[in-house]
Amino acid sequence: MKELFLIKCIDQIHDGLCNGLSRFSGPSRAALVYAPYRTSPLRIYDPCDLLRGHEPRLRELFLKHKKWMQQADTEHKDDGILENPELAGVIAFGGHFRNMFHQTWFSEHHVDMCSTGPTQRWLEYACRLLSQDLGTKSVTDLETSGYVLQNFATHAVRDHIVDVRNLGVGPDTRLRIYPLLDAVLNISKTQEEGYWPLGDLIFVEPSQAHRIHYLATFGDFERPAMKDFKHIRKLLQAVEGNKHKLVSNGQKVIGIGTGRMPDFSVTAEFRGNHGFIRVQDETICSFADGGFHSTTRQANLVQLEEVLLELNLDSNRLYTIMKVVSTLVRNAQERKHGCALVLDFGSPLANISGQHLETPLDLKRHMDLDLATSLAKVDGALHIDMMYLKLHAFASLLDGRAVAGENRARGARYNSALRFTAEHDQVILVVVSSDRPISTIQHGAELKAKCDWIPRYQCLSEPVTLEEWIEEPNRA
Repeated sequence: MKELFLIKCIDQIHDGLCNGLSRFSGPSRAALVYAPYRTSPLRIYDPCDLLRGHEPRLRELFLKHKKWMQQADTEHKDDGILENPELAGVIAFGGHFRNMFHQTWFSEHHVDMCSTGPTQRWLEYACRLLSQDLGTKSVTDLETSGYVLQNFATHAVRDHIVDVRNLGVGPDTRLRIYPLLDAVLNISKTQEEGYWPLGDLIFVEPSQAHRIHYLATFGDFERPAMKDFKHIRKLLQAVEGNKHKLVSNGQKVIGIGTGRMPDFSVTAEFRGNHGFIRVQDETICSFADGGFHSTTRQANLVQLEEVLLELNLDSNRLYTIMKVVSTLVRNAQERKHGCALVLDFGSPLANISGQHLETPLDLKRHMDLDLATSLAKVDGALHIDMMYLKLHAFASLLDGRAVAGENRARGARYNSALRFTAEHDQVILVVVSSDRPISTIQHGAELKAKCDWIPRYQCLSEPVTLEEWIEEPNRA
């Protein structure tokens, strides 16, 4: 009965963790390595194979050297945190907790994360909730824990900001982070005369506010409170397009400052329909659509780079190609229009109907590349000779026969790219959707960093031991 309750606890925590992190960072898996008691064998709960491929490191860390066991002997009787296992592409947090001798939770390290800090705080809270549920032994509390983890984004961001600031200014602070984050989200959702907010709003420690060089300050009784976000949204217009900042002590807006700001202040950078939270030199997260996210909002071209590496290009050419493609993609994202890039490495080039140029544009030249970014706005694809980085045509039409894997939800540009690349082996297509997703397509299929996975919940039997799990591939 006790084992069944433990399994139900793990299921609920895992479910809430995956759902919450998927909203924050995109589709995310999670896994757990645990031992209920000192004498218990280590077991692993990994329904989506997040940790497959990391068997050697897991064997070394948990089974061979048993660092997790050694550290348990030096920790206090209460909660103790273990060192990061440092698995490539994985974020982890674990330790020894009051009602669970050992647990380490793992999740995805997405390539476009601003910071891993909020996710680590998320995993830490999963550890504490699992320990708490095992202590209360209340079945009715299980779903509550899962729900809390589904909606933990703001708390995770806040906890990481507090940790960063505690290291820099100490715990004796009057700057409260929750009201600050709430104000940022409200301001980000408020338009002024049809425009989204632009400019920087900085939150400084009240005791450090006098150290700022102010261009203008507001009277004591005329300083807008942070809850008056519509007023603050209007004031942000004063710092649009310049290096000045709207300054707040966390409770009210003091004035407009410039120059160096106090260390470990919290900066909200509003960039139209999105923005970023920064502390010191670290970008903590981005915000958009009324919520916080881990993404840097930069073009993710990892799959394209991997394909180009297989072509055995020299490093200089590879760098130039990636720089040109990144520029075209970034401009399409910033201008909020979709585009498609046909990267053709064939000789001769593929025959594509479109607006052909009498003299191809040399994309290695700044002026020609700038013109290409404008031509990308015209409906149709850019046809680029990848070996010489020259633009031969724009407004190109892509056609082909229907292929398996078409996705009607992605629109005509994406599905046309699938069809075209299925019939032309010599091309790679980069598709930028107007709502920001980027797809690299070759041979009629989208190239992805990992295979799609189907969440599996409600484990009905006790998870296998870590040793058995590691040996499974060898027996297969």
